[in-house]
Amino acid sequence: MKTLLQILVLVAAISLGSNQLMAQWVQTGGPEGGQINGFVNIDTNLFAGTYGGGVFLSTNNGTSWTPVNNGSWGLAVMCIAASGTNLFIGTDGARVWRSTNNGNSWTPASTGITNGIVGSLLVVGTDLFAGTGGGVFRSTNNGANWTEVNSGLTNTNIGALTVNDTNLFAGTRGGGVFRSTNNGASWDSVNTGLTNTNVIALATKDTNLFAGTWGGGVFRSTDNGASWTPVNNGQPASVVFCFTFINDTLFAGTEFGVFYSTNNGAGWTPANTGLTNTTAGALYVKDNSLFAGTPSGVFRSMNNGANWTEVNSGMKSYVVESLTISGSNLFAGTWAGLFRSSDGGDSWISILKNRWLFSFTISGTNLFAGTYDGRIVRSTDNGANWIYFQLDTYNPISVLTVYGTYLFAGSGGIDGISGDGVFRSSDNGANWDSVNTGLTNTDVRALAVSDTNLFAGTGGGVFLSTDSGDSCNWTPVNTGLTNTDVRALAVNGTNLFAGTLTGVFRSTDNGAHWGSVNTGLTNTYVLSFAVSDTNLFAGTSSGGVFLSTNNGMNWIAFNTGLTPPNVQPYGSDVQALAVDGTYLYAGTRGTSVWRRPLSDIVTSVESFSSEPPSTFSLEQNYPNPFNPTTTVEFDLPHSEFVTLTIYNILGEEVTTLVSERLTAGKYKYDWDAGSLASGIYLYRIEAGDYVEVKKMVLIK
Repeated sequence: MKTLLQILVLVAAISLGSNQLMAQWVQTGGPEGGQINGFVNIDTNLFAGTYGGGVFLSTNNGTSWTPVNNGSWGLAVMCIAASGTNLFIGTDGARVWRSTNNGNSWTPASTGITNGIVGSLLVVGTDLFAGTGGGVFRSTNNGANWTEVNSGLTNTNIGALTVNDTNLFAGTRGGGVFRSTNNGASWDSVNTGLTNTNVIALATKDTNLFAGTWGGGVFRSTDNGASWTPVNNGQPASVVFCFTFINDTLFAGTEFGVFYSTNNGAGWTPANTGLTNTTAGALYVKDNSLFAGTPSGVFRSMNNGANWTEVNSGMKSYVVESLTISGSNLFAGTWAGLFRSSDGGDSWISILKNRWLFSFTISGTNLFAGTYDGRIVRSTDNGANWIYFQLDTYNPISVLTVYGTYLFAGSGGIDGISGDGVFRSSDNGANWDSVNTGLTNTDVRALAVSDTNLFAGTGGGVFLSTDSGDSCNWTPVNTGLTNTDVRALAVNGTNLFAGTLTGVFRSTDNGAHWGSVNTGLTNTYVLSFAVSDTNLFAGTSSGGVFLSTNNGMNWIAFNTGLTPPNVQPYGSDVQALAVDGTYLYAGTRGTSVWRRPLSDIVTSVESFSSEPPSTFSLEQNYPNPFNPTTTVEFDLPHSEFVTLTIYNILGEEVTTLVSERLTAGKYKYDWDAGSLASGIYLYRIEAGDYVEVKKMVLIK
């Protein structure tokens, strides 16, 4: 039997014809830049590897950039290397990829690599080495096949690789430095004097070996790693990401910018003039130019670091965590600060640098942003000036919202970092109180307001506070919410929506009961919502944007032109959505901000019309038998109060999936019986005069 969505798509294809194919997403003018994790050149071509945006090519020494990602869109590049005409990238989750035509096309080159996180690549003659989260791998045939070479490597979380003559060195995260004298066949620990063993950078010059650490600065060895000495005089940073050389001058990229030494690390001098983002994660020398890769993109120095110029034209590879619209201004929060556009995204300016921003909200003339390290920043002049407030947490501020005269901040939910719950301010962020009574899960990812109710979406479900202006007590409201990993919340009229790792759930009674509403939602990892009139938009992980015009009952994908959604690991992750009167904007994980005219979408949706079901029906659950989850679908020809209840074989009520008035349409609800014993269960629907019972079988 065709689903309603299949019928809708068929109707749309017939009615829209070529006009629908013309409507698509376009990438806005930026923000330009993004997280740069490595450089390499082949002849006159300079390549930059970005996190989430893949690879960019410059043929004019960095003056302008072009994406070269055919076959590799969305890859989070951790490192990049070249061997002859072969270009290689190591990625965060997708192993190694290779291009033989300057990035015009890419193919996976990972056979034999058992760990997907490749943080370093090293070319030694005809051999290629990959440092991964699971040790070192070697290829002797340009990445066609790989062999694990980890004998003696007691720590396999590789942070860096380098070579000096016949010595191969591996820096590890927490295990220090290991040395191999036989091309990786075996390894020995060489850590005497290395008081910080979290090694993330290595470099060699003549008889000197340098190690950059996370927390201990720079160390030097003059005896192939047998002994180490810290060399940080004049260099204040404890985190050292990378090294490079120009003749006998050593450059180090650190958390505080670029430093250089002319005496093998005995003394250091800062070289940061013009470097507006001082987290220098990658350094590279090409001809007479020194390049620095930062979370804000590429900087170039033509005078050995004395001055720097930002060179990001054409490079749109930011990870956008949040979007907010205020009047004619569109704001984008990224890994490297806040950007503002006053022309619908055509052009952007940076208004807050060096801040990893996750959340925004607006209250009157106040613009608030939440940072990675537990701070709230406030501007009363559209971002021209900022005031900082530190909360009683150093965890990310993942969400902000306004409720009456109060400002609420939710902490946590970012990259596995636990949170510290909800904080409240009554004086525009100057002072904050923790308000977590009853909040049994403090990993807060979303907040939403509906009338006098405040909802918090957490790693443990949804919580409700009805007294947020007073004591702010929380109560869990999760009945029917079969996935409690909540990433987004939205309110549309009397409907409350929760975005989870298994799709969208809807409640019409302030969270007392939930039902799954995922028909047509082909990617159910929901990251963000936006509401415009009766339209509900959902942004998903590697699946683009979906629209529902009937409160989540049916979803339609609108992804034409958006970065290809079928490439792992990130593809078209839509982290944030925002709507103004003209455009729908999407903030992505690695390709900056995209937009699509609302008029295109509305016209398309108007063509997706269909008659409601003509009769009541209760479908057989699927799969059946099941273990432990199954899906129940039913049709309503007109609005009714519906009860869908599950009983055991003795007739005892097990749970109620639905107990609310529903409009006409096709419905789908998921049930997780993980806590129940194997056996026969009954599910019964009652909708007005319509009653039907069917049997299901749980087998464990």
